[in-house]
Amino acid sequence: MSTNIAIKVDNVSKVYRLGAKEDAQDSLLKSLVDAVKSPLTNYRKYRSLYNFSDLDFDNPEASTDPNVLWALRNVSFEVNHGEVVGIIGRNGAGKSTLLKILSRITPPARGRVEIHGRTSSLLEVGTGFHNELTGRENVYLNGTILGMRKKEVDRKFDEIVEFSGVEKFLDTPVKRYSSGMRVRLAFAVAAHLEPEILIVDEVLAVGDAAFQEKCLNKMQDVGSEGRTVFFVSHNMPAVTRLCERVIMLKNGQMADDGPAHDIVAKYMHEGSDTAAERSWPDNGSAPGANVVKLRRMRIKQENGETAASSDIRKPVGVEMTFDVVTEGFTLLPHIDVINEEGVCAFVSLDLDPAWRNKKRPKGTYVATAWIPGNFLAEGGFFINAGMVTLQPYKEVQFWEQETVSFHVVDSMEGDSARGDWAKELSGVVRPLLKWETEFSD
Repeated sequence: MSTNIAIKVDNVSKVYRLGAKEDAQDSLLKSLVDAVKSPLTNYRKYRSLYNFSDLDFDNPEASTDPNVLWALRNVSFEVNHGEVVGIIGRNGAGKSTLLKILSRITPPARGRVEIHGRTSSLLEVGTGFHNELTGRENVYLNGTILGMRKKEVDRKFDEIVEFSGVEKFLDTPVKRYSSGMRVRLAFAVAAHLEPEILIVDEVLAVGDAAFQEKCLNKMQDVGSEGRTVFFVSHNMPAVTRLCERVIMLKNGQMADDGPAHDIVAKYMHEGSDTAAERSWPDNGSAPGANVVKLRRMRIKQENGETAASSDIRKPVGVEMTFDVVTEGFTLLPHIDVINEEGVCAFVSLDLDPAWRNKKRPKGTYVATAWIPGNFLAEGGFFINAGMVTLQPYKEVQFWEQETVSFHVVDSMEGDSARGDWAKELSGVVRPLLKWETEFSD
């Protein structure tokens, strides 16, 4: 194995056998007999729940037993030291199960996991905390669990406490902490005790905006120091800002693995009828009337390639291909850009001087509207496409809603309108405005 590999997951499956419903006894005698037999019966039930010899792990789909739950199915991947990897997927996709296996909380039913480096995990609020111990004592307890010596914890202690913001309650038992206080302290411990591999499961779901910003910045620092970060979240902007690589799980299986921008865009479009490209090759089904037929809509990059996602700093091309079947009309192609909340960001009319107020001959036209970089905010957008005739009379030729869609990704590289701001930014657009400051003392 390459010495650069931090984690290797090889053909891992995790299966749970659901317990069967017990029948109530209809007599006192039967209840007494069952009570006597219960130790042996319970032992057999326990053994049966963890016996998977009857399952075909190479072909999980062949299993029809309704009492068998496949949490993970033949998952394989490798992660190198220094990679920051996001894990995304719908609820029940197997994300938390995977992290529990990586954290050695539960073993796989089949497969092998190799981890090279000291691992720190934050899977739930207050993971590893003892309710009766104080915050101070739990810091040292967690450090010991992670394999740290007391001198190492002493060296990081002040930094942990400052980050957590619970100084006033440090000598209070954590059972009296709020959920926000617990996760603050838990994350501070997990991130500051110099783990070589940091595993975080949805920590940004708890805590205020300022704390979420600190978490993002800290995880980014951990990754920049050459340590490995595994980050599970439903917050797609946070995933794209933090991770360069994303693994998507679906129904316990690997659905995709690749660059964060591409995988997040695929995830956001999953279950939607719209994509980055749509065409109508058949004349009978193509939108349009007696003058124009719409043939294709697509989202493209500057190099001409179709793309479902775009860096916020790069221009996005909305391409409309249409056939003029009746000549002699002045046309007005136009698009609406709609965000995920249904708000219209803007409407754009085709004012290309080559064809403005000019009658068009028969033929195929490809019109592209370029949305500049540093204009739209991050998130998903849909394109409504329309066409009207202006002369010799006005008539709607087609009006197709949500023809194509794309996702704008805002990174944290510092040269977008976001700058060094890690928290959420509102608004439909996010222009990079020129600021000028005058100073006098």
